[in-house]
Amino acid sequence: MVKFDYFYGGHVEMPDAGFSATPVDQRDLSNETLSSAFSEAKAMAEIMDPLGFDTLWMSEHHFQAEGFGGIPNIPMTCVYLAENTKSLNFGGFFNTVPAWHPLRLAEDFASADVMTGGRVRFGVGRGYILREVETLGSPLEDDHANRDLFEEQVEIIIKAWTEDSFSHHGTHYEIPAEGLHRGKELREITLVPRPLTRPVEFWQPIASGSQRGMEFMVRHGIKGVIAGGTAPGGSAEKTAQRWRETLVNAGQEAAIGEGLALGVQIHMADSERKAIEQATPYFEEQLKVLAPLGMVKNLSKEQIEATADPAKALLVGLPTLQDAVADGTWICGPPDKIKQDIAGIIERFPKIERISVGLGGLGIPPSVIRKDLEWFGKEVLPQFRE
Repeated sequence: MVKFDYFYGGHVEMPDAGFSATPVDQRDLSNETLSSAFSEAKAMAEIMDPLGFDTLWMSEHHFQAEGFGGIPNIPMTCVYLAENTKSLNFGGFFNTVPAWHPLRLAEDFASADVMTGGRVRFGVGRGYILREVETLGSPLEDDHANRDLFEEQVEIIIKAWTEDSFSHHGTHYEIPAEGLHRGKELREITLVPRPLTRPVEFWQPIASGSQRGMEFMVRHGIKGVIAGGTAPGGSAEKTAQRWRETLVNAGQEAAIGEGLALGVQIHMADSERKAIEQATPYFEEQLKVLAPLGMVKNLSKEQIEATADPAKALLVGLPTLQDAVADGTWICGPPDKIKQDIAGIIERFPKIERISVGLGGLGIPPSVIRKDLEWFGKEVLPQFRE
């Protein structure tokens, strides 16, 4: 049975949204407002918990004074949310591994696993914001260096969780440090604690779709997340087929969707037209945030610059919410329309493990997300849990 999740990016309630609203770099939010990301996550979790959702995923971000990423420590937040719910699981889409020492991330997640009784899931990413990754001491602009560091860090985390004691001698890390402990030469160390729930459920975005990246994931038992493009013949199908081929080439039998989660962004209203009308400023706000970070494909320099200028934004051919609905990245409409589109996704990806009905939700007020979650949980989700 497919598990249904929501992915919350950690943003806070904004006074306005859309191309005509306040430019991202001019948002002036108080510390109290920025800190409300935790209470927003808690409110979402409390709605999801009794309705049959499986996991609330959150995104790790740092230094986001604009209000679009206020959760810097996912494992700590998971413990807080688990204390306030009964059965909902929590995880990171994604922990930004280069922002951590790998052993500290391994310890924090293992501690959260122990304290929550196994209600945490692990997701890893390489990061995509220079202000975050490079400020915390790791490369980002040098893609090769970033990937090399990330892969070594992930290998260390896996060793730390799966081996009673271990050592690592790599390009970036020598573990343990050279020296004496109680008069004896240090040769190996043991992570304390290690997760009690093993194997750890481990996820990573298939973002660039590089073959090297997918082969690394398959080799280490990491499952893949595909965001958007779920329409028939769309980008998600192409990526899922390449993922399947990678699994098969590694000697694993696999159907389409095996070892994958798909993400779409929903917004619900009494009609598709009304839902698109309501969500258009949210979609535009998301473009304003992500386009200058290089996270929206195939935009020209002129288009990226126009996202910050209300006078130009509607004149340069930027993507629209209608485009995102057509390619299956957003699903907008009443419950029956949402059911129909999700049933189509499951038919096209028969072995899909998870569907997240949120893609971070950036630009969507958390108050609106809560309404969508409750409506979806009560009128859509039951059809897929029978």
